[in-house]
Amino acid sequence: MGSLYDLASILILWFAGASAMAGLLTIVPRYLPRFGMAPEWARQERPLVVFFTVIAFAVTLAFRARVEAQAAAYATGVLVVMASAAFAAYWLDRQAQSPRALYHGGLLLVFLYVLVANVLERPDGVKIASFFIAATLLVSFTSRALRSFELRVERFLPDEEAERLIARLGEGTGPIRLVAHRPERPSPYAYLEKERRIREIGHIPSTDPVYFVEVYVQDPSEFSAEARVWGVDHPQYRVFRIIGTSAPNTLAAFLLYLRDRTGKRPHIYFEWPEESPLQAALDFLLFGEGDVPTLTHEVLRRVEPDLGRRPLVHVGG
Repeated sequence: MGSLYDLASILILWFAGASAMAGLLTIVPRYLPRFGMAPEWARQERPLVVFFTVIAFAVTLAFRARVEAQAAAYATGVLVVMASAAFAAYWLDRQAQSPRALYHGGLLLVFLYVLVANVLERPDGVKIASFFIAATLLVSFTSRALRSFELRVERFLPDEEAERLIARLGEGTGPIRLVAHRPERPSPYAYLEKERRIREIGHIPSTDPVYFVEVYVQDPSEFSAEARVWGVDHPQYRVFRIIGTSAPNTLAAFLLYLRDRTGKRPHIYFEWPEESPLQAALDFLLFGEGDVPTLTHEVLRRVEPDLGRRPLVHVGG
């Protein structure tokens, strides 16, 4: 009977581990690399299998392969998943005004009661689970911070008007001069006033045309994506409007894109922001904005080491 018990325990743990591995292989490639919280190789299945297998061996050695030592952590994890699923079902039924809401609400209370009782009886499970959650979050946020200076643009998708503006930039004899403009309600006065200040700060001749570039960050949690570019050819101003995941990274990528399309080194002009450096750093990590001039230059410096080919960044004001 002892051998049969051991065999049953091994099979149960094997199925549990296989289901956990399948869940991780489904969730991790879909979410963590997408948010920049894991390296790009995490999108591949084989490296992930090796990585999680190594972790499994490490956990087994840490617990000395004792089922009793891992039981509390496993039970806590399973109960949290079941309680979460019951809550999700209850919430969806409440939204849909389904009669099953009462049934799922009862299940939620049962799972919550069992979860609390298990935690009070064996608190080691919460400690172990909390350690793994904290370690995962720490590694994920560290990855996001270390990768924050990548270009983060998979490719640009310009519309017809943007293509015409890019072609005009390539055909012109003068340098490419872009003016970074914070997205706001379109106003000819705002563009003309910004152009006047930039020409004065950057000593740009009145005969050299300038093109505004605006980056709209819709979802800063996305780490990288295809950037759509709209062109605006107004009699008084010309604008590139880009949807990106981060303003500095998208601007740097667009400068390199124009350089490769036209064969010219673009110039981009900024005004100094008014916010503090600490606030700017937090805005960059959380919202994809912040100290855009400095961060744009830093992204370009890391991506393009050749000074003779690196786009030029001008800041004044």
